[in-house]
Amino acid sequence: MAIGVIGPSIHPGRATSAQRKVIVASTLGTAFSWYDFNLFAALSPLIGQQFFPDSDENTDLAFALLAFSAGFLVRPLGAVVFGRLGDAIGRKFAFLTSMLTMGLATFGVGVLPGYETIGLAAPILLIGLRLIQGLAVGGEYGGAVVYVAEHAPPDRRGACTAWVQTTASLGLLLSLLVTLVTRSALGEASFAAWGWRIPFLLSFVLLAISVWMRVSLQESPLFNRMAAEGLRSRAPVTEAFGQWRNLKRVLLALFGLVTGFGVIWYAAQVYALLFLIQALKVAGATATGLVSVPLCLALPLFVLFGSLSDRIGRKWLIVSGLFLAALSLFPVYRALTHYANPQLEAALKAAPVVVIADPNACQFQFNPTGTKRFTSSCDIAKQKLVAEAVNFRTELAPPGTLAMVRVGDRVLASFDAAKLSPEAAQAQDAAFTRALDAAIRAAGYPARADPAQINTGMVMLLVFIPVFCLTMAYGPVAAMLVELFPARVRYCSISLPYHIGTSWFGGLVPSIGFALVAHTGDIYDGLWFPVGIALSSVLIATVFLRDRVREDERAPTGAV
Repeated sequence: MAIGVIGPSIHPGRATSAQRKVIVASTLGTAFSWYDFNLFAALSPLIGQQFFPDSDENTDLAFALLAFSAGFLVRPLGAVVFGRLGDAIGRKFAFLTSMLTMGLATFGVGVLPGYETIGLAAPILLIGLRLIQGLAVGGEYGGAVVYVAEHAPPDRRGACTAWVQTTASLGLLLSLLVTLVTRSALGEASFAAWGWRIPFLLSFVLLAISVWMRVSLQESPLFNRMAAEGLRSRAPVTEAFGQWRNLKRVLLALFGLVTGFGVIWYAAQVYALLFLIQALKVAGATATGLVSVPLCLALPLFVLFGSLSDRIGRKWLIVSGLFLAALSLFPVYRALTHYANPQLEAALKAAPVVVIADPNACQFQFNPTGTKRFTSSCDIAKQKLVAEAVNFRTELAPPGTLAMVRVGDRVLASFDAAKLSPEAAQAQDAAFTRALDAAIRAAGYPARADPAQINTGMVMLLVFIPVFCLTMAYGPVAAMLVELFPARVRYCSISLPYHIGTSWFGGLVPSIGFALVAHTGDIYDGLWFPVGIALSSVLIATVFLRDRVREDERAPTGAV
């Protein structure tokens, strides 16, 4: 007897108390793992100062971002490692191990001595812990989704697995709130000196709660059945990715589902926060609140749409959510400028800026690790204009010409840092920054958003719109992924495309967004990447995906 899509080990109906315990334990544990992973992003500037203090501030941050990116890069490897364990040894063992690994690595960051104490060993150990975090989170999501799905009543699989879908947003929200509360309670000086460690150390408490809840759980009944009948895969990685029948499903899951909601998740939540702070000059604490409230309001909607998918199917909810989210991004972000910083909106219309430069000196400033330096006069001018949220257009200049910036009737010369000593480049940078700042302030560009002019209600509503669309797409997708793959290689098959799509595509939204804005000179053009990827997923899903809701109920053996 073949074990295929799900298997009929659990009867339809309402979830039992044991099944509810599985949902709660899996959801909380996965949320805590995302909390651990996202803390690094929230505290990267302070981490850079602690572990790379011999460098200037920008270099400190660059190396902290490199360590942060390392966690993203290894997530697919973690998906393969823990996916193999989950399919070969057991769901419970794999996702309990991944959570334990994540919690201990995060706690390790909190107690790790800084550069002043242990020297070069500090950044080396920091990056090592970040790599361990990335490996661990690579195994957490797939394990939680598969474990919950294989305990859930077949007619409530979407509702049950949708709880796991709340965890990425819940973990992000928790990391932002804990950081904000700790910073406010201690004050900026104490938080920068030692208080930043508290959110990391708190992970030990969260880990203890998660382990206590998960240790008491039983193995998936479907996995036990496969083990008893000798149907477990002996080579799940080879079977999942080395056989075309399953590999084509993996590719379909990656490009038809995961890349789409991966980029929308980052565009609707992380990029929105960065846009408010960096582009619209809203104070960090205020921006965190403006994003956190819509995230809180949206959390129940993941479960609502997961439940709805049990009744009407999953495919068209997912496709509709991705399509509506892609359509909403440009108007939402333009409206955010209007309601969060109307002075900036007025300046963008009234005072256009021109960069006059040799096109050969202008690079595409894609820099996901933060370590690459763009030193040409064109790149420096564009970097500073993007940092000030100033729209500009580029006029061509003869080869070898030093880039110029024209603001109204003022023309400012940039500089080529590659031809200068570090000291001279730093002095030139400071002088150019002062001159440019004076010019754009005179043209009406504000240094920061006026709190009195921020329309709080409208900003939160605007942030909520793409998040609402995301819940429509993301709520049902866990159940659809589970139903797409045979049980014997399900853990591997879900985990790898999920983490490639969310970390390598979604995680690149901020970096590619900055590069596109610097390339075109339009502060909204960074949205083209998530919009384009989401629409391509809509097309692929529409043409090639089909709903497999309750197929196992129609086929008693669950055979594919």
